[in-house]
Amino acid sequence: MAKFRIKKGDTVQVLTGKDKGSTGKVIAVYRETDRVLVEGVNRVTRHTKAGQTARGSQTGGLVVQEAPIHVSNVQVVDPSDKKPTRTKTRVETVERDGRQKAVRTRVGVRSGKDL
Repeated sequence: MAKFRIKKGDTVQVLTGKDKGSTGKVIAVYRETDRVLVEGVNRVTRHTKAGQTARGSQTGGLVVQEAPIHVSNVQVVDPSDKKPTRTKTRVETVERDGRQKAVRTRVGVRSGKDL
């Protein structure tokens, strides 16, 4: 599996495709298929059948919902200037309980500030 630099809850911008330039929050990350689900991006129409649910009847019809988009088509937005940026990891050594411990922090390459 590839290393993901995008996590659930990140604000990302779409780089290519029909929703190019739009931003949204990551709802879910699907590591096995290299895809992410972004709020308000790649909306598709799904035909649902009227059926029975545990709480009662479900109405059928057209439902508009988000579809996953490939992780290579999105990039994390830098919080300081609201532009897409690459990410890197800064490792700091912190002393806790008398021991040295490495703490990793995600940092935007564009501004150098924490994400």
